[in-house]
Amino acid sequence: MKESFKSGFVSIIGRTNVGKSTIINALVGEKVAAVANKTQTTRTAIRGVVNRENSQIIIIDTPGIHKPKSKLSETMIDTAFNFIGDVDVILFVIDGTSNEIGRGDSKILEKIKTQNKKTILVINKIDMVQNKQDLLKLIDKYQKEYNFVAVIPVSATKKENIEIIIKEIEKNLKEGPAYYDIEEYTDQTSRQLVEEIIREKALKFLDDEVPHGLYIETEKMKFRKTKEKEEIYDVEAIIYCLRNSHKGIIIGKNGNMLKKIGTYARKDLENMLGTKVNLKIWVKVKEDWLNNDSIVKKFKLN
Repeated sequence: MKESFKSGFVSIIGRTNVGKSTIINALVGEKVAAVANKTQTTRTAIRGVVNRENSQIIIIDTPGIHKPKSKLSETMIDTAFNFIGDVDVILFVIDGTSNEIGRGDSKILEKIKTQNKKTILVINKIDMVQNKQDLLKLIDKYQKEYNFVAVIPVSATKKENIEIIIKEIEKNLKEGPAYYDIEEYTDQTSRQLVEEIIREKALKFLDDEVPHGLYIETEKMKFRKTKEKEEIYDVEAIIYCLRNSHKGIIIGKNGNMLKKIGTYARKDLENMLGTKVNLKIWVKVKEDWLNNDSIVKKFKLN
């Protein structure tokens, strides 16, 4: 007898820099979220779609929980917490190298308790844990706080135990339809993916004080064929930053930093789109955009 088809929505929640975006990319098998070894990489709710023979899992990567310092920060935290109550399963990601349940994790636990949702505790970065007894103690502390349906230690960067997460999610879903076409792996538009990729490269290469004051906007994305009938995308984007000093850092000496960001972004875009990409990036200053309502509303829950 054929197995029934299951589907449902899953949110990934956790503090900043615990590896949520790396996990969603590993689960989906495609890059749908920016990944960088810096805090606040994810700014809005990003949906990735995992298509299996007997299931479709829509995974929502939410912004990391942190202390808000601007309207953008407040919007990011609201987005993350709003998705706790509106899904079938929660993936609560913590850092396996922690020894205690910190303030941020405690805050998330309280929100989960109020919703009483099926929650899987995902302990990331186990490849960095020196003493396995410390890991067992950490698991015990969390299990005393909430009745998790499963506890799964993983290494997202090494894709260790990712398949176990998927199987555990499937176990906790109900029968349902496929919400997205089986060929789709995200609900983001191509323009949004362009912005994510450029921002990821900027996060990777720039100094710590610059990246979180960046806002990327795709101005143009046009498909054409060259005279030689070669397919190509013309993509134009603007990197907005907070200060003129930041603009200088982003452009770099003789334009080298901007060139580096563009080169690495273009390679990812070509892999994503399956064609050549002609990428042009400009840098402009937009002071205090972090508190600009017209910009911040673009990051609100949708």
